[in-house]
Amino acid sequence: MKRQLLLLLVGLMAVCTQAQQFQQEFGNPRKPFAQVVATPNHADSHYAVGQTALLRIVAQEGGVPLNGTKVYYKVGPEMFLPSGRDSVTFADGEALIPMGTMTEPGFLACQYEFKTADGKTQKDLVKLAFSPEQIQTFTPMPKDFEQFWQKALKAARKIDLEPEYFDVPDATNDKMTTKLVRLHVGKDKWIYGYLTMPTSAGSVMLPNSTYSNQTSSLSEGLGEAFPVVLCPPGAGSTKPYPSDYFPREGCIYLKIEIHDNDPRIPDDEYNAMRQKKCDGYMRRGMESKDTYYYKDVYVGCARAVDFLCSLPEWDGRNVIVTGGSQGGALTIVTAALNEKVTFCAPFYPALCDLTGFLHHRAGGWPKFFTSFYKDGQVDIPQQQAVETLQYFDVVNFARLLKVPTFMSWGYNDDTCSPTSVWAAWNVITAPKQKDITPSSGHWRFPTSQEKCLEWMKAGL
Repeated sequence: MKRQLLLLLVGLMAVCTQAQQFQQEFGNPRKPFAQVVATPNHADSHYAVGQTALLRIVAQEGGVPLNGTKVYYKVGPEMFLPSGRDSVTFADGEALIPMGTMTEPGFLACQYEFKTADGKTQKDLVKLAFSPEQIQTFTPMPKDFEQFWQKALKAARKIDLEPEYFDVPDATNDKMTTKLVRLHVGKDKWIYGYLTMPTSAGSVMLPNSTYSNQTSSLSEGLGEAFPVVLCPPGAGSTKPYPSDYFPREGCIYLKIEIHDNDPRIPDDEYNAMRQKKCDGYMRRGMESKDTYYYKDVYVGCARAVDFLCSLPEWDGRNVIVTGGSQGGALTIVTAALNEKVTFCAPFYPALCDLTGFLHHRAGGWPKFFTSFYKDGQVDIPQQQAVETLQYFDVVNFARLLKVPTFMSWGYNDDTCSPTSVWAAWNVITAPKQKDITPSSGHWRFPTSQEKCLEWMKAGL
């Protein structure tokens, strides 16, 4: 037995030695074998209606330009690509795809792919804007829109928030304290959130930034008082987790979920619960504006701001709301509903221009009135759904914004279409600043977050 164990040990050592020799002999590649860059003939990806767009793809394999490799592609209005494909061939490392033009404001998309010599498929989605400043929403504002939401918020404010606090030792240290909090934000509505608070104002410094050489915290000069930041969640029902990003900048930070799902539950139980409890929530109760699931969610986010502003550590002035996707939508909604909000910073907001697909144009997530995936399927009469959604379309909340707004989005997003985001952006009359990174999809570059932070800092 001992002899067998010895032989096994020797064998393992030999394998490890060989592995080390191979690593030393061949090294690790520091660049991908295939390097691909797709560039439109307008560098900013913007065209006027009627202008012709051309997409130039440059590709190398190990530093050698591609020759003779076919590129297969589809071109069409975003989210309405044709079923058939065309092709072009690389010559001296370049392939040119004629994307054509548009006759109305919107986005033209190109989906392309090709295989490299190592057998791997290279593919991407590129969207180009045509007169996006002229994109208009298809969603009208109901005459009683403001009255409906003022009444809903007034009713919710009659209900005591009844905050319950639970310790979170793993997210608490000498610089910040974190509690899990449960709030009663409506008659039958509760939400959970992680509340993280710095221990002292001005003690945490901004990291070095491309956009500023200063090292002041967002709360510097405010004594022991702090700005507050609410972060609504993206779509779905995944567990929230604490974050120290804004607390490190000297802010009280509340990161919430919207389904009253206790994140302390073990993962397997949590996943079973949320699947049963939250599946298809974005379609639930759509028969009426009074029963639609998002009614309590929208008002609940506004009440979360009320909670933050009830904390004695709040500075009494600065209230920031920021989030991405569904969280970006809820950011706009919250800023429009709650008069205490002073900064609105959505990223690629969802729920914008929800009836766009009925007009053969890309709408916002959840892509209602399409068959793309089950969340977009509407199982009630179409006109009934349209009447309800007018009260929940983020475009109509964007019309009401009165506070400074920073919005960031990309063009290669196939979840929250840039057409729908532009439809919301174009109706905002409040002071606004946009950050567009055409090559990003349903995500953001770190520089966009840094720009947003600098914008917040300048306005405090």
